[in-house]
Amino acid sequence: MGLNPSRDVFITCAVTGSGDTTGRSNKVPITPRQIADAAIEAANAGAAIAHIHVRDPETGKGARDVHLYEEVVNHMKQSGVDVVLNLTAGMGGDLTLGGVETPLPPATVGTDMAGATERLAHVAKLLPEICTLDCGTMNFGEQDYIMTNTPMMLKEMARQIQAHGVKPEVEIFDTGHLLLAKWLHGQGLLDDPVMVQLCMGIPWGAPDDIATLTALTANLPSDWVFSAFSIGRNQLPYTAVALACGGNIRVGLEDNIWLDKGVLATNGDLVERAVKVAEGMGSRVMSAADVRKKLKLEKRW
Repeated sequence: MGLNPSRDVFITCAVTGSGDTTGRSNKVPITPRQIADAAIEAANAGAAIAHIHVRDPETGKGARDVHLYEEVVNHMKQSGVDVVLNLTAGMGGDLTLGGVETPLPPATVGTDMAGATERLAHVAKLLPEICTLDCGTMNFGEQDYIMTNTPMMLKEMARQIQAHGVKPEVEIFDTGHLLLAKWLHGQGLLDDPVMVQLCMGIPWGAPDDIATLTALTANLPSDWVFSAFSIGRNQLPYTAVALACGGNIRVGLEDNIWLDKGVLATNGDLVERAVKVAEGMGSRVMSAADVRKKLKLEKRW
């Protein structure tokens, strides 16, 4: 299989996520204003898309409070910075079993299961250009936590996202998730061009080796638009891997807190490094306006 490097590439910055990173880096944004400022920093560094989670300002833990999302979006609007906002819709599918001998009832800590409409309440109110759709269920990490997204839940969420006129970014964590995405597309629930994020190297999903990545990209329809990323120490090397496979780039503190060994990163640092990689490989980094044209997005403000 020959190289098919991207000549025009967009960069997504996942600025905070919901994981337990705030205790390991003081550069991970927590409050709505900090998250908005991080997205602005990423956009000024070259990111066309900002992927947004929100956190409880008191505890730093991941949240799905509509008002927190609204604060972030309002700060972004007031800034005048042109960036495509991609709000997560992954929260509300968190199941932590009660233990190996008593899996039921589920543990109260770590379990947050909500219906499709509740999971999309912030999307319905704020109408971002993009929101995520985690396309499957998987074990996640070493404990009793399961990321839970059943086929019926995905169908209903895809239906509602489509009705709101929002573009779903379909998150693919394992090979079977791609089959689910094709199934949704075949039922008319994903509008063209389909946007896919290949999430590699996350325990226990698809490993981030080249063979697994190329197995996924070889099975993507040719008119689908994809990005690929890995986590931790492989995040920055994967910018070049994604480009070489014809994809787009994702970086950000959601997935990796380090710029170099022993050097904590900001979101802007990671985007600047990704821009250097892309331009060094002969690619042009796309603007937010370029991305809207490519993905047929409607500018919201």
